[in-house]
Amino acid sequence: MKALTYHGPHHVSVDTMPDPALEAADDIILRVTATAICGSDLHLYRGKIPGTHHGDIFGHEFMGEVVEAGSEVTAVRKGDRVVIPFVIACGDCFFCRLQQYAACESTNSGQGATLNRKGISPPAALFGYSDLYGGIPGGQAEYVRVPKANTGPFKVPDTLPDEKVLFLSDILPTAWQAVKNAEVKPGSSVAIFGAGPVGLLCASCARLNGAEQIFIIDHNDYRLDFAQQRYGAIPINFDHHDDPAQWIIDNTPGHRGVDAVIDAVGFEAKGSLTETVLSTLKIEEQRKSPAPVHRRRAPRRHRQRTRGLRRFHPRLYVWRCL
Repeated sequence: MKALTYHGPHHVSVDTMPDPALEAADDIILRVTATAICGSDLHLYRGKIPGTHHGDIFGHEFMGEVVEAGSEVTAVRKGDRVVIPFVIACGDCFFCRLQQYAACESTNSGQGATLNRKGISPPAALFGYSDLYGGIPGGQAEYVRVPKANTGPFKVPDTLPDEKVLFLSDILPTAWQAVKNAEVKPGSSVAIFGAGPVGLLCASCARLNGAEQIFIIDHNDYRLDFAQQRYGAIPINFDHHDDPAQWIIDNTPGHRGVDAVIDAVGFEAKGSLTETVLSTLKIEEQRKSPAPVHRRRAPRRHRQRTRGLRRFHPRLYVWRCL
């Protein structure tokens, strides 16, 4: 089969690779009909993720047709058209029974990317995302093996084209979860940092949830224009406004800021020279929480340390999209 493979930072190519085969009784083999490039793939492409090797196949946003199924697969069958979630979950461990599939305790043979001094179990395996997440070949290929097929894959109707359902593999649920965790509801105001695909979908989901006012911050005018035209968002170009936080505070009633903030930039946003060096060396910088501007603070469940929000009004609640 043909597959996109990694050959060092900034070097990928389409190569001929062995066809995948069933390895467990609950595996399926999928003929990929649509796949996407996630922003997280750029971290691999740029050589930022340890445990990435020459010949690794990327891709964790894909869908297709089941062409082979193991003897214990009951949820789908040959010929079904399915979307594959990016996490690989067993469906039966402690966290899976809580429907917290990204924390599955049994699928990842790696350690994950978190600092784990206490020896807790790593998060779930991911498709195409280095040895840290199980070393499972990804879906930017003609065919892919899908483990734990009774848990992850879900069937989609033939009446919907691939382009209408592919985003259910990762990017749309990411945006939806961010909006739900930020508690955006009718009448809310929200600021979204980053107008890339996740940020734009956050704007879409926020509007669907009844947000009255949406600010979106980026420095690419074509993205900001799209957000304004499609979702009625208020664009802020940080190349023109050095302090978007202050601009938002100055342009909201009572200088109260907004009800929620969503960071849709991710962990590789451009920072200081020091941060760039530390990122290149894969050293995580430990920070202290910034002091609040006023005494009043957001409820603890809404607070999260996030780079670039130090000067934001304490009423702004944060949900980070990785």
